[in-house]
Amino acid sequence: MKPFAYARAATVEEAAELYAAHPGARYLGGGTNLMDLMKLGVEEPATLVDVSRLPLDTVDELPDGSVRIGATVRNSDLAAHPTVRDRYSVLSQALLSGASGQLRNAATTGGNLLQRTRCPYFQDTGKPCNKRAPGSGCGARDGVHRDHAVLGHSPGCIATNPSDMAVALAALDAGVELFGADGPRTVPAAEFHRLPGDRPEQDTEIRPGELVTGVVLPSASAGLPSLYRKARDRASYAFALASVAVVLSVEDGVVRHAGVAFGGLAHRPWRARHAEQALLGAAPTTAAFERAVDLELAAAEPLRDNAYKVRLARGLAVDVLERLAPPGSS
Repeated sequence: MKPFAYARAATVEEAAELYAAHPGARYLGGGTNLMDLMKLGVEEPATLVDVSRLPLDTVDELPDGSVRIGATVRNSDLAAHPTVRDRYSVLSQALLSGASGQLRNAATTGGNLLQRTRCPYFQDTGKPCNKRAPGSGCGARDGVHRDHAVLGHSPGCIATNPSDMAVALAALDAGVELFGADGPRTVPAAEFHRLPGDRPEQDTEIRPGELVTGVVLPSASAGLPSLYRKARDRASYAFALASVAVVLSVEDGVVRHAGVAFGGLAHRPWRARHAEQALLGAAPTTAAFERAVDLELAAAEPLRDNAYKVRLARGLAVDVLERLAPPGSS
């Protein structure tokens, strides 16, 4: 690990100022991903701006009924929070399916959103990787890519986003609050992460120096039936081969609200807009669920060794939809 400077911010304004004053800086929250990447030589920040003690560690209900989650709320605390468990259960389920209890005790809401891909070519500085070293190529495309993307990838990158939490946030229509030199702004969670295109090194829509300050869960999705399912190589402490978060409401025998997002399939949580559109107004039947999911996954472009992900994601999504709205029960 190379030497680096350290500064601790007391306010979000001070954090932005410290970042701007130190070229090559990185924000430090829980450090569960950043410190690992520094040890591997993937990240080499000149300065760490510690934001872990900013007053952003609460979960608050807002006047309009939405819920704001501070960026430094720990994943374990968020998963156990009564409001989250009762009103946004898919988020609690997603958090509990990720990492270990020890890591969840350290990881933060903002850090979870900003964690980088676990692609082994990205993490190995001796291998080509356009995300780590733009222009060096994508070693995974012709190499080992069983765990890689089947949706939204590009010739330059086939990595997947590792976050479980972000998949649930996308399905819930959450917003990500940011603060930078130009002041505060909010980005929809489903659009916060980027597809790789020809700039795979840029993971998110964050502007230079911006800090994640919180996440807002809308009142419209509060209390709706929801579920998260994840398939992985082992029962715990593993990233998703495929996952799905669904928020579903059925009234008078038809689907009135559908929020569907896939994880493990793309460079970002994949919001299934085509499937959602097909579900709205449809009766909750197995055939309707299968048609909607197939419509979404028709865009998949699997590689040599990961076509199984399409079938896996289809099975997960149909199963979750059937659990939330059992066919024939309406």
